[in-house]
Amino acid sequence: MEMHSNYNVIEIFTVILGWLAIIFFAYTIYQKQMVKPKVWEIPLIILVGLFSFSINWRMFDVIVQLPILPLGVWILYLVFKRKDQRWQTCRSFAWLGFGANFIFLASTILTLPVHHVIYPKDDLSVYISNVENASIINIHPSAKDRSLNKDSLRKQLDTMRQEAIYSDQWYKETYMDSLSSKRNERFPYLLIGTSSKWGSGLHALIYIEDDGKGILLSTPKKDLYFRSKDSLLEEGE
Repeated sequence: MEMHSNYNVIEIFTVILGWLAIIFFAYTIYQKQMVKPKVWEIPLIILVGLFSFSINWRMFDVIVQLPILPLGVWILYLVFKRKDQRWQTCRSFAWLGFGANFIFLASTILTLPVHHVIYPKDDLSVYISNVENASIINIHPSAKDRSLNKDSLRKQLDTMRQEAIYSDQWYKETYMDSLSSKRNERFPYLLIGTSSKWGSGLHALIYIEDDGKGILLSTPKKDLYFRSKDSLLEEGE
């Protein structure tokens, strides 16, 4: 099974930074209030205040949520509306909960370009960082008995550049121009046992071309194609 970093360090940092900001604002509000709520109630009120009606917004190929309606604040108002003093005490924390959505949104927007710079999505070495346990498996009958040349892959990772994907042409060559019932798959090998760059959180299925010089990355967002100068495969033992 293919190994990948399953977490995004920058996203984790963003969440921590956002909660630290919320704690700071909550502490400031608490200190300024004459009538203070119980300390244990504050995080509950903030969490309820977080509930909102949001719309999805795409930025840098990432879907972020833009809060529109403060559903949590309305819920808390309905609960405390008959207790005016109670609502006056909790109101600021309820709105802080709704505002927390914008804090997380702002921190996400600020860190997206940082993630793109540190982990460029068009850099093959981000998706294939560690090849110590790498190997290939045949996923099509047309695959020949070959094995992965780890040294070749390791040496060429930083020099392989992205090229265009000719989907229509490849399909035509594979399925339309072949007169034989036994068609050759362009990418008959699956690369396994690798890991992406630590902290990137990027995932991809990695296919190797039949000539051993092409790598196709299939990510949840799009496919990327890279070519090497020398073959990444060698005759199987």
